Amino acid sequence: MHDGIKRCDWSVTDPLYIKYHDTEWGVPVHEDRKMFEFIVLEGAQAGLSWLTVLRKRENYRKAFDGFDPAKVARYDNAKIRELLKNSGIIRNELKIKSAISNAREFLRIRKEFGSFSSYMWDFVGGKAKKNRWTRMSQLPAHSKESDALSRDLHGRGFRFFGTTICYAHMQATGMVNDHLAYCFRYRQV
Repeated sequence: MHDGIKRCDWSVTDPLYIKYHDTEWGVPVHEDRKMFEFIVLEGAQAGLSWLTVLRKRENYRKAFDGFDPAKVARYDNAKIRELLKNSGIIRNELKIKSAISNAREFLRIRKEFGSFSSYMWDFVGGKAKKNRWTRMSQLPAHSKESDALSRDLHGRGFRFFGTTICYAHMQATGMVNDHLAYCFRYRQV
């Protein structure tokens, strides 16, 4: 799958990874629904590979009402049972229930701060933190910002969103630019 384009090492193992890397990963997200989408997907990913989640992303989009947090927040036990039977998503009851409770907390935060995105971006001072890593081994699993974000979210009732998942969320939504310095996307995002 080598096309001569220099990319982050993790992204070249699968065409889906390449597409995600080239078009989405690290691009700043300021839209609440997209932020919520990544919250659901990152929570589902806990303990699994991101590629597993990416392969199920469209199924998640259908199963979770287009990642509409207001709809997800209203899910009841019947909907949980329905989701647990859906082979297109990761059928882990704790992860499904956390997506629902996180949707409720998401809505509270959005009401308090005007937008969930504003709340999130405050943890990086409103602009993307730009790192300059040259090797995959340099990428951290968390940062002081993700530690603070995780603590605050946990205090507000978020589940399945520890500091490592927070950092991955920050990478995915462009709050931090962790493209390797030689990657063609580094300067673009």
